[in-house]
Amino acid sequence: MTDRFRRHFILRAAVSALAGLCGAPALAQSRAGGPPPRSVLVLGDSLSAEYGLPRGTGWVALLEKRLASEKLPATVVNASVSGDTTAGGRARLPALLAQHKPNVVVIELGGNDALRGLPLKNTEDNLATMVQAAQKMGAKVLLVGMQVPPNYGSEYARRFAGAFEVVARQHKTGLVPFFLEGVANAADAAQLFQPDRIHPSAQAHPRMLDNVWPKLQPLLR
Repeated sequence: MTDRFRRHFILRAAVSALAGLCGAPALAQSRAGGPPPRSVLVLGDSLSAEYGLPRGTGWVALLEKRLASEKLPATVVNASVSGDTTAGGRARLPALLAQHKPNVVVIELGGNDALRGLPLKNTEDNLATMVQAAQKMGAKVLLVGMQVPPNYGSEYARRFAGAFEVVARQHKTGLVPFFLEGVANAADAAQLFQPDRIHPSAQAHPRMLDNVWPKLQPLLR
């Protein structure tokens, strides 16, 4: 091996070693860091906005704690507004999507539409528009369904609950059939609501999270 060839060989080996040293920390960091945190946007009404509850006791706050305990890297943005309707959510959603760029959007709206006697067709159209807007931004969507009391009439109750099912099926979203399952129809339901008999008490919110969690968790992975 000539001196010139030996020097060339040593130089190439040194450059390769230096490149390996520089790349190793970045590779190790990538492996150790895992996937980037997911972002969850909750677009809801008073049921998600902690109406009448101490701060930190609503199901969205409990969701943040569960994500931490499950070691799921995700952040939660609660954009819920008491009294909001599907029309209100539809108007607010584009700006929220642009600002937060969520991976998952949870839509919990529709109950106030029923309370105000708004046309079911409008509710269904608003839900579909919100789903499409979120999906266009690349987000997965979970619809949180609601049901109305029997005094609304069996036909209206059936069609109202069916609106969530129709939108979820047509747009292939996740669906929680009834957000207040085990709360509104519980044997001790009176104890699970605030004095207004409309808004669940803090005692009910862990059960509400349990209704959402099995449908939400797969979207976070």
